[in-house]
Amino acid sequence: MNLAQADAAPITLRVPTAEDGAAVYELIAQCPPLDTNSMYCNLLQCSHFADTSVVAELDEAVVGFISAYLQPGTSDTVFIWQVAVGEKARGQGLASRMLREILARPACQQVRFIETTITADNRASWALFESLANKLGAELNRSVMFDKHQHFNGDHETEMLVRIGPFERATQ
Repeated sequence: MNLAQADAAPITLRVPTAEDGAAVYELIAQCPPLDTNSMYCNLLQCSHFADTSVVAELDEAVVGFISAYLQPGTSDTVFIWQVAVGEKARGQGLASRMLREILARPACQQVRFIETTITADNRASWALFESLANKLGAELNRSVMFDKHQHFNGDHETEMLVRIGPFERATQ
């Protein structure tokens, strides 16, 4: 950690609200290669999925966001939709910290599996989720979820389904 980081205000994590939707939209737009969703989608993520999503703030600005939701029909699998960390907050382990925050939430009390999708060339996401699987002492399995040609008409790279688990929950 450099001196500037040591003197910087701490990054706080909290449950998102609908009022965060526009700031989340702007953050995601500044974090290629993330797909930008509509601002309306981000508003829904910040309201309907608030219990399983997280906002990171630094000096009252949104510098990180993870959107996630419990898989429909199950209470043991959380799907991580997007992980965004702004330039000001990179290199501090924020993505990992936000993931742990989500897993610690009451809504995720029964979660034993994490799923997400990652394109083959997204090295940062692969490193994040491989590290998480290692920390959880859990298997990481990969399979094609959405194929470039079959699902995206060749307009988007294949999205690999990443499934981590099962993992044991720490007792409180």
